[in-house]
Amino acid sequence: MNIRDTFTLWGPTSLAVLLAASLASPAFAQSAAEQADSQTQELAQEQEQKQEQEQEQEQEQEKNQNQEQQQAQEISIDAVDSAAQVADQDELPRGHFRLPESGDIIGENYTVVVEDPKQTLIDIARRHNIGYEEIRMANPDVSLWVPGVGTEVVIPAKYILPPAPREGVVVNLSELRLYYYPADKPGIVETYPVSVGREEFATPVGITRTTVKVKDPAWAPPSSMRREAAERGEPAPSVVPAGPDNPLGEHAILLAMPSYLIHGTNRPDGVGMRVSRGCIRMYPEDIKSLYERLPSGTQVNLMDAPFKAGWASDGTLFVQSFPQLEENVEGFEPLLNAVERVTELTDNDIEIDAEQIQRAVEAPDGRFIALHGPQAPAPAPEPEPVELINEVELSAATNGEEET
Repeated sequence: MNIRDTFTLWGPTSLAVLLAASLASPAFAQSAAEQADSQTQELAQEQEQKQEQEQEQEQEQEKNQNQEQQQAQEISIDAVDSAAQVADQDELPRGHFRLPESGDIIGENYTVVVEDPKQTLIDIARRHNIGYEEIRMANPDVSLWVPGVGTEVVIPAKYILPPAPREGVVVNLSELRLYYYPADKPGIVETYPVSVGREEFATPVGITRTTVKVKDPAWAPPSSMRREAAERGEPAPSVVPAGPDNPLGEHAILLAMPSYLIHGTNRPDGVGMRVSRGCIRMYPEDIKSLYERLPSGTQVNLMDAPFKAGWASDGTLFVQSFPQLEENVEGFEPLLNAVERVTELTDNDIEIDAEQIQRAVEAPDGRFIALHGPQAPAPAPEPEPVELINEVELSAATNGEEET
């Protein structure tokens, strides 16, 4: 131990008392000095013991951390089915996928195991870039609020690209999902869950573009909302400043359509539902990422395709169907539209089971159904033909016996 450490351990008051004693009497000064040396040695020993204990604690902590890391590696990242898929996606940011060299399908479905008793299905959905309706439809038998430790949860992270030009932003309203094809990354597509307008405030269909981007936007409640609030006896303010009470969140991207925006939210649990007044809502982390990279003037295609079909890279034709928006039902024949979409993608020599298409349309839960190719179920065996001639001969013989 060095002198500075000794001074520090003794403190100024102890040193002053020791110095006063040595000046008053040589005998006492000698005794005090010896006592100081003895105490210094004891303190040095205590310090060494303390350091040894700290080193042991650090080694124990390091050992525990290594064990936790080893356990985490053994468990893997939420027990993903396809290790190769996860390894590939780990190289890309959240929501980013590589466009397939051939076909229309990106991503893979996988499962995770609930480890935290406080974790809800909505928490899991947000962590894995999935919306409310998507996680609910993929796990109809799992409790939304208390899935329970050990429960396996399906993450529906496999997507058929929407039937639209792969440029700019494409929002498929029925699917409640946004796709972005960045011009500076031609081999990449991004996709994020969104909320759209509820029935009485339906998000319009059409092609527009982005205009102004605003950080920490203020929000002016529309007159209809202020009237509704006044009727409830809760008058709404004319302007809500930026902050935790602002429903636009911290980022907003204005569209060329007046009064329509792509923005964040202060209620992320509602992302992936039809809850807005026409705007496109995103998770705060997703809109922040898009806000920083999306150029002003980017085309935005607002479309409604409740039925999607596409080819996988192995030659399997998949379809999936989503609940149709009520405001777009008039004049729309879901089954006819589905058959036309499948016909566009197939040749005349490919046989398709029409019942499979009808099943997808009648159960719009977003699940993938293989119609043709390696992953499609084998066709049911045809029934054996009935030997009508033997039946006729037997009938004739019976009639003859009755006449006799």
